[in-house]
Amino acid sequence: MGDPGIVIVGSGFAGICMAIKLKEAGYHDFVVLEKAAEPGGTWRDNTYPGCACDVPSHMYSYSFELNPGWSRMFAPQQEIQDYLRFCAAKYGVTPHIRYGKNVTALEYDDERRAWSVTMDDGETMRANAVVSAGGALHIPKFPEIPGRESFAGPAFHSAEWDHSVDLTGKRVAVVGTGASAAQFVPQIAPAAAHVTVFQRTPPWLLPKPDFAFSPRVRRFLRLPGAARALRYAIYCALETRALGFAVHPSLMKPHERLALKHLESQVPDPDLRRALTPDYLIGCKRVIISSDYYPALTRDDVTLVTDAIAEIREQSIVDAAGAEHETDAIVYGTGFKVVDALAEKRIVGRGGLKIQDAWQDGVEAYYGIATSGFPNLFFLLGPNTGLGHNSVVFMIESQVHYVLECLRLLSRTRARALDVRPEAQRAFNRRLRARLDPLVWNAGGCRSWYLDEHGVNRTIWPGFSFEYWARTRRVNPGAYELIS
Repeated sequence: MGDPGIVIVGSGFAGICMAIKLKEAGYHDFVVLEKAAEPGGTWRDNTYPGCACDVPSHMYSYSFELNPGWSRMFAPQQEIQDYLRFCAAKYGVTPHIRYGKNVTALEYDDERRAWSVTMDDGETMRANAVVSAGGALHIPKFPEIPGRESFAGPAFHSAEWDHSVDLTGKRVAVVGTGASAAQFVPQIAPAAAHVTVFQRTPPWLLPKPDFAFSPRVRRFLRLPGAARALRYAIYCALETRALGFAVHPSLMKPHERLALKHLESQVPDPDLRRALTPDYLIGCKRVIISSDYYPALTRDDVTLVTDAIAEIREQSIVDAAGAEHETDAIVYGTGFKVVDALAEKRIVGRGGLKIQDAWQDGVEAYYGIATSGFPNLFFLLGPNTGLGHNSVVFMIESQVHYVLECLRLLSRTRARALDVRPEAQRAFNRRLRARLDPLVWNAGGCRSWYLDEHGVNRTIWPGFSFEYWARTRRVNPGAYELIS
C-alpha cells in the first residue's frame, strides 16, 4: 500500500466522523490509524460496570446518522460502541482502518511539505495532512500516593477495568469520586463485602432522568422527522444550561438548588449530607448526573472517607487522620490526563519546532483545531473545545466541517499546505481568555482538570455550542499562511 494523502489518528467518534465526511467529500486517499484492535475510543476502553453516557443518547450521536433504536435515554457503553462500529461499516470507513497502529511521532518535512508518521512497530508513512482524533479522555491518570506500588492485591483504573478480578465478598477501596466512580460504585456495592470511597472533593450531582424506551416509543421514533424533533428538543434543553456557564455564574443558582434538593431527598443522614455538600459553585468542576450514587453511599456496607490518603500499604490504605482501612482491591476512579495528553506526544513542525516548545506557555490552538508552526495538522477535540453542558459530538461535527473547508481552500488555491498565522492564533486565544476568566470554571472556587498547572482553562469552550458551530462554518483565508 502506498502512502496516503491524509492520516487520521484514532477511531473513536472524532476519527470515524472525519473519515465518513472525507469520503462523502470525495477524498478516498486516507487511512485511519488505531492503536487498539477495534474502533470506539473511549467507548471501547471504558468497560467498567455501569458505564454509560451522561448526555442523552439522541444527542450523543451523529446528526447525519440518527438512531431511533437507542434502548435508553442515556445509552450504555456497549450500545455506543456498537453504534460506532455500525457507522464505520455503513459509510465504508472500516476498510480504511488499520488496527494495532500506535502513532509515536509526527514530523513535518519542510522541503516535501509533508508529514512523516511513525508507529511503535517501526513503520513510517508520509501524508500531506494529519488529523489528530485521539480524543481527550483516554490516558488514565493515577494519583501520586506513597506506597501505591506496594499494594499486594489487585489494583486498576476504572478505564482499564480488570474483569478477571471478582470483587464479590471483597473489601474494595475506591479512590476518586468523579463521573466514572458515580457509575460503578452503585454497581459493585451490592456484591462487595464492603466498599470504602475516598473522596477528596465532593462533586455536584443532578438527578439522572434515565428510562428505557418502550418498543412503542422506538417505533414512533422511526417515523419521518420524529427522532430529529426529539434531538432538536434535547439540544435546546441542554443549551439552556450554558446560560450559567457562558453568561454569568449567578445563573447556575437554579441548578444548585436542584442539586441540593436531590442530595437532601436521597441522603437522610445529616453528617453524610454535610460531607457530600460541595463548597464551590456548581459547574466549576464537571457536574455529575446520577440517581443511584447517593443511595449507594447510604448503604451500611459503604463508607465515605473525606480525609486525604496518606499512604497505601500491602493490604490497607491509611488516611491523613491515621485510620487504617483494610483493603483487598483498589479501583482508581481518578480520571484522565487531559490538558497535557497532546503535549506529551513527539510532534515536530516547521523548522524543527517541537509541540512542547510551541506550547511552553500553555496548550492553545486556533478554534482548538490548528496550531501555528504545524501546517496541515488538525486537532479534533483540541484545546478549549470541550463542553460542560452539551454533546461533544456536536463539536466534533463542527470541527470536521472546518477541516474539510481547510482542505477545500488548499484545493482552490493549489497550495500544498496551510499554517495558521501566529497573530491570528494569539488574537483568538486573547478573546478566549477574556471570556473564560470571569466564568464559573475559574471563578467558582475549585480546582478541576479543566485547568492547567497555571490555573488557565485549556479545556472548555466558553460559550454556547451554536456559537462555535457558526464560527467554524467558513475558513478565513487571511488567518492562514498558504504554503506552495
